[in-house]
Amino acid sequence: MFLLKFLGSATVIIFILGIRVISQWERGIIFRFGKYLKELQPGLNWVIPIIDSIYHVDMRIRTMDVVPQEVMTKDSVPTKIDAVVYYQIFDAQRSVTAVESFAYASTLLAQSKLRDVVGKYDLDTLLGSKERIGNEVLQILQIPTDEWGVNIKSVEIKNIELPDNMKRAMAKESEASREKKARLIKASAEEEASRMFVNAARTIAEHPNALVLRQLQTWQEIGAEQNSLIILVPTEFAKIIGQKQT
Repeated sequence: MFLLKFLGSATVIIFILGIRVISQWERGIIFRFGKYLKELQPGLNWVIPIIDSIYHVDMRIRTMDVVPQEVMTKDSVPTKIDAVVYYQIFDAQRSVTAVESFAYASTLLAQSKLRDVVGKYDLDTLLGSKERIGNEVLQILQIPTDEWGVNIKSVEIKNIELPDNMKRAMAKESEASREKKARLIKASAEEEASRMFVNAARTIAEHPNALVLRQLQTWQEIGAEQNSLIILVPTEFAKIIGQKQT
């Protein structure tokens, strides 16, 4: 009788100790005596205590910050680049059995490949093509990580840090470019204005009455701006006075 109670209690204890709950975003990898047995799906599962060991593998999309890397560009400009890698495990078994630590291995691999890719481009291309460089690093990372059961979703270049002297040089270059553009615009405006003056002079020469209208308009503008009194002298009267003075 005592033996039956003991066996019953032991069975209940073993059953309780073997209960395992796998979350919806996880997979459970079972090893029996160190050998891979099967993959547990989300929900309530049971394993043999002590004999079976279980590894929980997160199947969600995860992020991995790449440590800022000191990189020399193709045109010998030292830069510091940091990036972020988005990845997801698609094979829970291989992520445990094929590599010791897939997160650490992926980080080192991303650092190495990022330096290799950036070193092939000059500074202008690097600053203007961050998305293309990220895609190139992604394609390079995808091949070895597939063997680990890891799918690289995206590689984003977060920041490109330049030396202070390079920043000052780029600022001076940008300022000179803006000044050049301003001078070209001003010269173009003066050229267009000179052509319009020539056309206006030609029109006035061909139509004498146009000169009189222009004079009246000028007097009106002077009187409105300077608030002064203008006395108009007839042209014929002015000629008579001029003749008498001579």
